Order: sequence, then C-alpha cells, then structure tokens
Amino acid sequence: MPETLTAVICGGGNAAHVMTGLASSRENVDIRVLDVFSDEAERWTKTLGADPLVLTVNHPDGSHDEVRGKPNIITNDASKAVPGASVIIFAVPAFAHESYFEAIKPYLKPNITIVGMPGQPGFEFQCFSILRDIAPECCVVAFEGLPWAARISEFGRAVTVLSTKDFLGCVVIKGKSNVGPDPLKPVQYLLGPHPVAQIYQNFLEPTLNTKSIMHPPIMYGTWHEWDGQPLDSKPLFYQGLTAEAADLMSGMSDELIATAKEISRKKPDVNLDGVGHLFDWFKLVYKDEIKDKSSLLTALRTNSAYNGLLHPMKETADGKFLPDFTYRYMTEDVPFGLVVLKGISEIAGVATPVTDKVLAWSQKMIGKEYIVGDKLCGKDVATSRAPQRYGYKTLDDFDILL
Repeated sequence: MPETLTAVICGGGNAAHVMTGLASSRENVDIRVLDVFSDEAERWTKTLGADPLVLTVNHPDGSHDEVRGKPNIITNDASKAVPGASVIIFAVPAFAHESYFEAIKPYLKPNITIVGMPGQPGFEFQCFSILRDIAPECCVVAFEGLPWAARISEFGRAVTVLSTKDFLGCVVIKGKSNVGPDPLKPVQYLLGPHPVAQIYQNFLEPTLNTKSIMHPPIMYGTWHEWDGQPLDSKPLFYQGLTAEAADLMSGMSDELIATAKEISRKKPDVNLDGVGHLFDWFKLVYKDEIKDKSSLLTALRTNSAYNGLLHPMKETADGKFLPDFTYRYMTEDVPFGLVVLKGISEIAGVATPVTDKVLAWSQKMIGKEYIVGDKLCGKDVATSRAPQRYGYKTLDDFDILL
C-alpha cells in the first residue's frame, strides 16, 4: 500500500490478537486497537510495554514463522481510535458487536470500510440499524468465519496461529460508498496472502449457508432427554452424535434451502443458487478427513478433524460433569444464528417445523423466549439479531442490503 493505511482492530481475544499482530507487521500502516471490555485495554498496554506482539504462525508441513508487530495505540476510547481510520475490523464474537457499533458510531465518516470477522448471521441487520445514517455511505464487509484457529499463549504479548484457511467467503455491501474498484484490497493487505477473500453474491447466500445450525441440534440430541444427573466423563461432541441430531441438522438445512428457493421465486434478481445442503458442504470441505461419506451422521462421526472434541461441561465439586448451556454453542448460535434464520424464513413465508423444535428446546435451556408456538414473537427477540428486531417485515425491506 503506497500511502499509510489506518485501521482499527476491535477486541481483545484470540482473533483480535492475531489480526493486530498481522496488521501491524505490514509496511505503511497505522494500527489502533479498540478494546472496550472492562480494563482490558489498559492491561494489554501495560503488558506489552515497548515490546512487539509476537505471533507464532504454524504451517501444514510442521514448520512455523514468527511475525512481530506493534499497534500504535491500545485504548477503550473510540474517540482516540476511530478518527482518521479507513478500515475498522470487528475481531470479536457476535454478542460483542453491538457495543462496538455503539462505540464507533459518533466518529464514523463516509467511505470507511467496516468489517465483521466473522460477521455471523444478522451482522448486516445490526450494522444498518445502529449505524442507520452512515452505514449506507460506508462499505460493509462480513466474513463467514474466522480466518484462523488461534490461541493466546500470553495475553497481550504472544499468540499462536494453529492453522490458517486458504480461502474465506465474505459479503461486500458497497452501498453509496466510494472505496474504489477493489474494496477488499486494504483488508487483504492487512490479512496477508491467506486466506484469500472470496465474495458471495449477496448477504443472504452465506447467511442461509451458515454453520450455526450444527451445534444446537447436537446439544438437543444429547441432552433433551437428560435426567439431570451428573456424568462421570465428558461425552464426545461430534463422534458421539445421535441419529436424531443428524436428522434434525439435515432437516434444518432443508428448511434453509426451501427458504432460499422461495426468496428467489419472489425476488428473481436475488441469486441464491449457492445455498446448498450442509452434508454436501461437509463432503467437500473435509473430503480427506471423512472416512464414511454415506450419510451426514457417519460423515460427522468419522471426520478426523473432530477427533476427541467433547461437549462443553462444568465440573462438579466431586469430579463429575454437567452440561454447560452457557457455552457459545447455545448462547451465540441461538440468538445470532437460529433466531436470525427463523426470522428470515418467516419473512419469506416458509414454515420451519424442524428449526422450531430445536429452537423451542434451546431457548428453554438458556432461559430465553424467542418463539411462541411457531411464531417469532417472544420477548427476547429484542436481544437477538433477528431481522424483525430491526424493523424488517418484508423481503423488499432487504433491498438496501442487496
């Protein structure tokens, strides 16, 4: 990049550490970290001191590189981070997006690129609602997942990148912004050569392809008939998948395909041909890791990438285990996943009995009310990212995002 690229990285977790390290290692950059969680920004500043942040980047062949970079500022004050920035990257989970949208709102100018990394379902609805006046003049980018798997080795100082994706899909909503012919160029520069960003046709395509439909049905399959008694060990998550859970997951995927077809029928200009079944995605992405591709059930159970992964559990005082329904599999994938999908299907006029079944049980487990019967009208829709929360009532209301 010939001129200085000024970017804000939002967050303080694994993803924010990696993005900060990678971005600040580039030439001609001014990287600022905005971390509004508690006193984390102050703690990070003190911990790092005058030293650079060190990334250990692992490669598939067993080798690794060290990347060093130091942000110019780490602050919890958006007024110090945002002015002058051309790119703002949300490297935080979906539940934290709202607080960052509110924090940056007073300081935004037209032609800024706002990036959700990842965006997760409903990111666009939330962005265009909270940033109502300025969002149409900005470029909004939402990645479908995280670019890497990473773990902080030492808070504020060191992080290990376990693996990096080769490609990562994203949505680009340019709106009225003037960010040039290649709006992803600065984002790709900060990321580095991988993952290569691949642009979806519209925001509905990755939303209806979301993997948020995986965890809740697996939780349902294992725990909906649980007797409440502690277990002696943590059950396997994917390899312990029940046939019922696989059927539910498949049925939910079918409902999303039906929703895509109905949207395209009512709005022929919206191309959703890329919305496919979860099983087909698995067979493609994990083609070398799956031993038995005969069904979704066997594909998940025999996927070596999932070897040994366990259910999220809480340990009791006497060394036994209880399911942890506060884990992100439920508290993220329901309000920022299933509820959003239910909302889109409802607007499209598509019945979703399978999703409703999983959602009804899931909301009970996390103490929320999103659906009542088969309607998305519960009191907690107001804290989800369902389109209804933000006033979207018809498919035509989506036009500003398409």
